[in-house]
Formats: sequence, structure tokens, C-alpha cells
Amino acid sequence: MTPLLHNRIAIVTGAGRGLGRSHALELARHGARVLVNDIGADQPGSHAQDVVQAITSAGGHAIAHGADVTDPAQVQAMVEQVVAQWGRVDILVNNAGILRDKSFAKMTLEDFRLVMEVHVMGSVHCTHAVWNRMRDQHYGRIVMTTSSSGLYGNFGQANYGAAKMALVGLMQTLAQEGERYGVHVNCLAPTAATAMTEGLLEQETLDMLSPASVSPALVALVADNAPNRTILMAGAGSVEQANITMTNGIYLPEDERSANVLLDRLEAISDRQNEMVPATGFDQLRHEVAKAQAYRQTRGPDTRTA
Repeated sequence: MTPLLHNRIAIVTGAGRGLGRSHALELARHGARVLVNDIGADQPGSHAQDVVQAITSAGGHAIAHGADVTDPAQVQAMVEQVVAQWGRVDILVNNAGILRDKSFAKMTLEDFRLVMEVHVMGSVHCTHAVWNRMRDQHYGRIVMTTSSSGLYGNFGQANYGAAKMALVGLMQTLAQEGERYGVHVNCLAPTAATAMTEGLLEQETLDMLSPASVSPALVALVADNAPNRTILMAGAGSVEQANITMTNGIYLPEDERSANVLLDRLEAISDRQNEMVPATGFDQLRHEVAKAQAYRQTRGPDTRTA
């Protein structure tokens, strides 16, 4: 194995157990120095201390920090500690998360808000704390942990799904803003057996879904030659890519612009032949204006005003 991250400095949130632990170990195996973040990490015998011990015992470099990602002051202190220790931050893995699963009818607003706070604002706090440092050094790799629950939905996970899709939107914009500064921002949608999936799957399935089978995809997203603005999905040894696409759609002349016509033509609107992955949100406007202009060139201006 060729180490991909020699002396890169990484922060992994929620790294005491599960996916975060696996990510921290794999980053260290590739030569990165790792700050292992987890609530309670500063306590002797904590899960985070165990991860640090595993890394240092293997000849790597790691420290622990117990910042709560929902507290921006604690996050700032965490970043300052890693800079004081190793001089910079190259990699941020936003992995910390919680579940509060219930059907929306039974879900409290408090549980919805808490999940959003940990996943979304926790990632925002950590990213904001390293963003200008990465821009100034013209290098950075940031990964948001999304989920198929956000991309495609899962019953009982309205809060979690909303949070995970929000992180895709955050990634889409930050990837554009950071690109010219050498800062790449990507998403990872993992499938793994962790404390968050206990009791949900049969043991044979759980055995296939080890966190270790996901972490190589994480390393690929933070390597020097990592892509930018990519959503990788990984689990049980498989890796896929998700895309937010737009169909070619249809154009409705002014005298046909009604919900009735639109409903009658939903099949044509949803036809995925020649669908595209927009480079920016502005591409929707470009595409729609181009269709209108093409219609006018072939048919002349619409005969009615809206």
C-alpha cells in the first residue's frame, strides 16, 4: 500500500467509535496525523483515548479532543489545539452525528432540531473554523457525511434525512467556493454497522457492513488527487457515486402554461434520457432560457402574454 497522506494533519469528529474510529485509523495508516474528536475524549479510558492509543501503538501520531461540535467556541479551541500541536489543518472529516428516529407524526420538534443541530450546524461549525486557514494555505480536504436517507429518504428519519441532504447542499456550494484555493469538498454516504444501526439488521448482514469497508472511500476523498464536489457511496466493499440530476424536460408555450397541461405531460418531463448534472445552480436558468429561445427561433414569439 502506498501511503497517500504522509504528514497531512486531519481532524475527525465523532471518532471514538464506529465509522469515525475506522476513518481515524485508516487516515493514520496512510500517514496522517489525526486529532480524534469525541465528546468525553479528554477522560482517561474514553473511546477516543483508545483510538489514539491504537494509532500511536502502530507508530502513528494522534491526539484526542472532547469538543462538542454544536458549540462553536469548543470547536475553535479544538482547531487551535491541532494547529498548536502540528502547525496546520489539511483534512476535516465531519462525521459526528446522532439519531432520533420516529415517524414524523410522533417526532417532537426538539428531536428534529437536535438532529439538525448536530449534523448540520456541527459540520458548519467545524468547517467554518478551518475554512480560512485552508484557503490561506491553498490546500484543504473536507468531507461531509451524508446518507442515503437524505438522498433517497427512509421512513422514520425525517430529521436525519433533512440534515443529511442539507449537507449535500452545503458541499455543492463550498466545493465551488473553495476550488480556486485548492480546497476540495466532497460527501460520503456510508453504509455500515455501527452503534446507530444496532438491532436493525441480522448478524450476517452486519458482518458484511464493517466500518472498515467504508473508510478507503473516505481516504480517496481527502487524498492530494481527490475529486471535488463528489458524492461517493460505500458499504460492504462496494462503492458508487450519487448525482443530483436534471431532466431535459419540456417547454410550454404561453397558451399551454397550466397545471392541467403540465400534469398531462409529467411522463415527458420526467424522461431521464439526456438528463444532466448541472455544474452550478445557475445552470437551471441557462437551460430553461435556452429552451425558450430555441422555441422562439423555430416557432416565433408566443402569441399571448402571461
